Amino acid sequence: MHERQEMVRRREITDEPAVDDFDFPRVLNAIADPIRLAIVTQLAAAPGDLSCGSFILPVHPSTATHHFTALRQAGVIHQFYAGTSRMNVLRRDDLNAVFPGFLDSVISAAAKASTPAR
Repeated sequence: MHERQEMVRRREITDEPAVDDFDFPRVLNAIADPIRLAIVTQLAAAPGDLSCGSFILPVHPSTATHHFTALRQAGVIHQFYAGTSRMNVLRRDDLNAVFPGFLDSVISAAAKASTPAR
């Protein structure tokens, strides 16, 4: 009997902008929302891609879907399906190519804001 190797089928979601089409006000608006900023910071801290269900968010899943869509359509995250899971990854390299240092500054500032004062 031959061993069968299962490969997870990956399907792309295609409504995110190309790097040349990034719009800074749209990126700012996407990241300014506290729920979306939480998504960005959790992705930045993750060792790899995260499924939508693995985020800790204080909103209903259907509302979270809206926030993921806003981030994707602004170009902040890339989403794809791996099997039945919708996976998320920051477009860090793309954002740094167009807006150098911006994403890292946002993530750093968010971490400082969430750290209690001594």
